[in-house]
Amino acid sequence: FRPTMVPPPEAAVKEAAGKQEEEGEWVSVLISWVRIVVCFVLMMLTTLIWAVIMVLLLPWPYQRIRQGNIYGHVTGKIMMSILGNPIKIEGAEYSNERAIYISNHASPIDIFLIMWLTPTGTVGIAKKEIIYYPLFGQLYVLANHLRIDRSNPTAAIRSMKEAANAVVKNNLSLIVFPEGTRSKNGRLLPFKKGFVHLAMQTGMPIIPMVLTGTHRAWRKGSLHVRPVPLTVTYLPPIRTDDWTRDKIEDYVELVRDLYVDNLPLSQRPTSDQVTL
Repeated sequence: FRPTMVPPPEAAVKEAAGKQEEEGEWVSVLISWVRIVVCFVLMMLTTLIWAVIMVLLLPWPYQRIRQGNIYGHVTGKIMMSILGNPIKIEGAEYSNERAIYISNHASPIDIFLIMWLTPTGTVGIAKKEIIYYPLFGQLYVLANHLRIDRSNPTAAIRSMKEAANAVVKNNLSLIVFPEGTRSKNGRLLPFKKGFVHLAMQTGMPIIPMVLTGTHRAWRKGSLHVRPVPLTVTYLPPIRTDDWTRDKIEDYVELVRDLYVDNLPLSQRPTSDQVTL
């Protein structure tokens, strides 16, 4: 006598599948937490090492900028390797020019990618409050990168002019997030005008870096880094040496439209937004 195998009810099958999926999700989250902890321990270690180097280089401010870039190349690449996301880089032939690099911003991963991929001799511009970020903020200041006071427009404009003069004098590049803040849902935000003013003051070309997938890989408020494929696309340089002040709004729209054209639908604005 052979007992007849009765297939489990559909509800039981769904429940079992749900449990397996939940267990798999927890394993994925646990692995992600371990990776994040390892990342930040290593970041603390490299930050302390380069902080010593920066202190030794205090009399040479622009050597500190270059050392800060080397720190970023090492730390950014290590952190992206640990996180394990597949990364595709397009337009790499434009990645080592002297220019104003700009990037959309929707995830902490963007910072690691920018640290890794911007060329040596690139200075960043961030809000003045970055100095309060433990270790990283202090190293940012030691590396002689630039800070602006967003709450004081007059001071911010003065800082931009000083930044432009320093960049031209010392043959540097710039990296700027033109949205001014991080997108909460990955969709492109309105662009500020600061990068256009910097371009007109320096005469340097603008090279857009279009980051896709980072908002899905590491979502705001989450400690779960998902193995989502990422793409970094360098667009061809945009000449700015003939730009004029009466067309600032047009230039902002021109550059932002390039992002809209090159981002996937999930990262494009949901409706027309006014450029700030």
